[in-house]
Amino acid sequence: MKRRSFLQHGGMATALSAFSIKGFSMKPNPQLPFLDALALNGVPDNRVLVLVQLAGGNDGLHTFVPLDQFGMLSKVRKSIALPESKLLKLNKADKNALHPSMTHFQKMYNDGLVSVVQDVGYPEQDYSHFRSMDIWMSASNSDEYIENGWAGRYIEDLHPGYPKGYPNAENPDPLAIQIGSTISLALMGHELPTGMAINDPKAYYEFVNDVVEEAPDTPFGRELEFLRYTAQLAQVYYESVKKAAEKGKNRSALYPPADKNYLADQLKIVAQLINGGLKTPIYVVTLDGFDTHSEQISSNGNPLEGDHAELLFKLSEAVAAFQDDLKLMGIDDRVTGMTFSEFGRTIEANGSMGTDHGAASPLFVFGKNVLPGIIGKNPVIPKDLEESGDLPMQYDFRSVYATVLKDWFGLDAPDKILGQKFPILPIFKSKTTSIRDFVPREILEVNAFPNPCQHSTTFKFSIQGGRVRIRVFDAAGRMVQQVADGNFPAGTHLVPFNRHNLSPGQYTFQLSVNESSVSRKLMIVG
Repeated sequence: MKRRSFLQHGGMATALSAFSIKGFSMKPNPQLPFLDALALNGVPDNRVLVLVQLAGGNDGLHTFVPLDQFGMLSKVRKSIALPESKLLKLNKADKNALHPSMTHFQKMYNDGLVSVVQDVGYPEQDYSHFRSMDIWMSASNSDEYIENGWAGRYIEDLHPGYPKGYPNAENPDPLAIQIGSTISLALMGHELPTGMAINDPKAYYEFVNDVVEEAPDTPFGRELEFLRYTAQLAQVYYESVKKAAEKGKNRSALYPPADKNYLADQLKIVAQLINGGLKTPIYVVTLDGFDTHSEQISSNGNPLEGDHAELLFKLSEAVAAFQDDLKLMGIDDRVTGMTFSEFGRTIEANGSMGTDHGAASPLFVFGKNVLPGIIGKNPVIPKDLEESGDLPMQYDFRSVYATVLKDWFGLDAPDKILGQKFPILPIFKSKTTSIRDFVPREILEVNAFPNPCQHSTTFKFSIQGGRVRIRVFDAAGRMVQQVADGNFPAGTHLVPFNRHNLSPGQYTFQLSVNESSVSRKLMIVG
């Protein structure tokens, strides 16, 4: 068989096989129904969640400093204490300050783009990196061992037939993307991981630019190169991701040069894919190195330098560039990000200019739709520490998950996913109602009747007034007809729609009012 015929007819046979590009593993992992549900048109405003993992256990007391405890903190951390005069002050937060290296993040906070949840952790802290991260990813109790993620448990029940038939015209995009060396347990189902894993930013650019690892200039080498390219084309989400990468363009000038900030490199890709139209609702990115047992500050004793200062600078720089990019793209209203780490660090410094494994730590949620400010009280530094001391938990991390699921993604009962009920925190400005029934405040009602339709139907909508656009899209996401575009007053309106030459099948109609939009399914028959 000729190569062209092989690519056309045989290439997809290996669609679920892992392959490697320049040593970076590229694994096409099947989706799970939870992520599938989030990718449907019922997702509020095509909302996206970006999980930023600070791997190793971030020192929260060194990141988000409690100024009202600064005296005691400096006493127990004498060897690594930050100078108070260098701490970054925050608007309307006179009891807290950021690490001096987080100037970009300071501006984001002062611009109202950051919500801080104090002392996040879980009961009966485990101090193993691997076990503690498993607890965070599975949303289990510390004495439970669960091998699937907090996302997968809900969705497999919702879509028991998966992965047969995926991807398809209705769901062509990966339902989760992880950029990093391993698939997060949070994205694991009972048997299969979810989404698409990209081992490294370099692998991503080679993937979308049709580049493969060079082979020797021999007959064997040329065949090997061909097979590698074939494997790349066989990736089940190749066309979808490549199309989004070609369409999406980064706009922020705040990103550092490539390879200077690994987290920024990852977030730049995420922004590009979202801007390119990818409907993937969940992304996971990682910044390693927070296990600062030693050299948390520089070896010369300068507390403003060292591993932790460098990591926090990279975090601050990367997140600020990402948020700026989203704003310039005009999509910052539908993307939110959340940092997390498997645990915090001890209150007291150790003898190696660092800190050891601890318990609770602050967590940051960022984006245009967060309620800016601080949730919770500052931790109290005791006068008499037992050993090196831990920060007690103030909020269970599963409360943050429950809030994201309910108020960001609009899931009615997050306790069904998390196994028990947790308090919902005031993290987001606006709350959604249901993943299936979300309607923005500007749109009071929207439907079509009849639906299914044969020759024509009528779009009925009630709005508060503004510029209205009604567009119809086919199953591949292409706009096939614009039904209306103009200013409509407040009230209820009826707009007729004629199918014209559209073939029978499933379509989507989208009603946009000013900056808000709602999409609904439309079936054409006969």
